[in-house]
Amino acid sequence: MTVAVLVIGERVTGEHPDVTFELLGKGRELADELSGELGVIVANDIGQEATFGVADALYLVEGMEAGYSAPQWEMAIGAVIESVSPQVILVSTGTVGIDLGGALATRFNTPIASYVLDAVMQDGCLVVTSQLYGGKLLSEGEIDTFPTFVSVLPGSLSADKGRAVGSPRVERFNISDQLATVKGRGVELREPDSSGVDITAAPLLVSVGRGIGSKENLELVAELAEAMKAPLSASRPVIDQGWLPKPHQVGKSGKKVRPAVYLAFGISGAPEHLEGMRNAETIIACNTDPNAPIFEIAHYGTTLDLFDLVPELTDIVGG
Repeated sequence: MTVAVLVIGERVTGEHPDVTFELLGKGRELADELSGELGVIVANDIGQEATFGVADALYLVEGMEAGYSAPQWEMAIGAVIESVSPQVILVSTGTVGIDLGGALATRFNTPIASYVLDAVMQDGCLVVTSQLYGGKLLSEGEIDTFPTFVSVLPGSLSADKGRAVGSPRVERFNISDQLATVKGRGVELREPDSSGVDITAAPLLVSVGRGIGSKENLELVAELAEAMKAPLSASRPVIDQGWLPKPHQVGKSGKKVRPAVYLAFGISGAPEHLEGMRNAETIIACNTDPNAPIFEIAHYGTTLDLFDLVPELTDIVGG
């Protein structure tokens, strides 16, 4: 059976990010529709085969240098693509995906769809839904030329669908000799300050916006978050003021989150913020403006003053 869909795994350090499993879940659907196999490329991940049980084949690239270097990753992924000839290659619209997607599409002279929220097969065409202008506009396009690259926005799909324990077929690619021809090398990998929090993995988020008024008032919502054992997140105005570190930001220029419950206090609902949290399972909003855009997507809402509501909630939860 031929490889229909190939997923580019993006682990550089630590664990594989959620977006890899988002791509695997969607890749499984597309591969089944194309009556072909699902493959995934990973680097130096010996002993991790069971993690990718949803895939039929795992292409393990060995001999790569530690860390991330665009030239060596492009060489490694290119070698696998040339060998297996997939119809659809899934990457993320993230740091690695943006770096490699366009370069690889140019190398193989194939189309690339970017900022994709979803992709389905219809009548032999790949129909992709992409967002434009920071989510203000959605565009639907048809691709009938294969192979093609699809760059998916992290947080747009379910990672759970891509998580399954299994035994995919393992094929090894050792590119040690080819690496000698690569001129570019990674010198140092600098991780951003995580502040010890990963808001993308939290099932519950307590989030605050400009309506909090000042940094001193932030403590009020922080106490509720602590009582609920949930991370504190925020919209961009709070981050820009320096009231919380960047890793706490939700939105277009922050992080996409999909918690089971998203509590929004003093957040008006600018499109850039909604882009980062609209896929939460349950959205509960508190804003004194009944016309605030956040209420257009909230499942539950109140126009009570957050300075009256939050202490009451903290007492209830703490008690």
